[in-house]
Amino acid sequence: MTLERREVVARILADRGDALLVTGLGSTTWDAAAAGDHPNNFYLWGAMGGAALIGLGLARAQTKRGVLVITGDGEMLMGLGGLATIAVQSPANLSIIVIDNEVYGETGMQESHTRFGVDLSGVAKAVGFPLTATVYDNDALESVIPVLYGRTGPVFTVVKVKAASAPTVLPPRDGTYLKHRFRQAVLGDKAFE
Repeated sequence: MTLERREVVARILADRGDALLVTGLGSTTWDAAAAGDHPNNFYLWGAMGGAALIGLGLARAQTKRGVLVITGDGEMLMGLGGLATIAVQSPANLSIIVIDNEVYGETGMQESHTRFGVDLSGVAKAVGFPLTATVYDNDALESVIPVLYGRTGPVFTVVKVKAASAPTVLPPRDGTYLKHRFRQAVLGDKAFE
């Protein structure tokens, strides 16, 4: 694997426009914060396994906006059952990106199931995602980015990255503040009605 996780997330978010973002806990939250904290970012602190389903709810509620979920392989492995629900609901505006370093980075770099051949894109395809991909290099990443924003979803993409640590960049950790900020970004003045 040759891709750097932090660079991948920054590249994906560079084209986001007004897309809403849900991040899984740990590294993907830090990567999104390093790319630039934004009111359209909803960071999950300690909600392991829930990022994809939170993204589903958001995509169904905000059908005119793109919704990205960026999470890790460990978090996605914990929430596999949700992929079937997402495929059945089939929101066109939802893209799930799994940053797969094949280790559980938050608990000590133990090898994850993807290191032993679990194919997350294959699982997504098997449950009914119309568009799935596994990305190993920058050329493939560049070709998949327009698909992530193309509103032809749900889209499921695994990006294989090096299992290396990056400096921690913490976004705000105050859950109430994040909730209100995100709600304001999504609903505007209606957030306070």
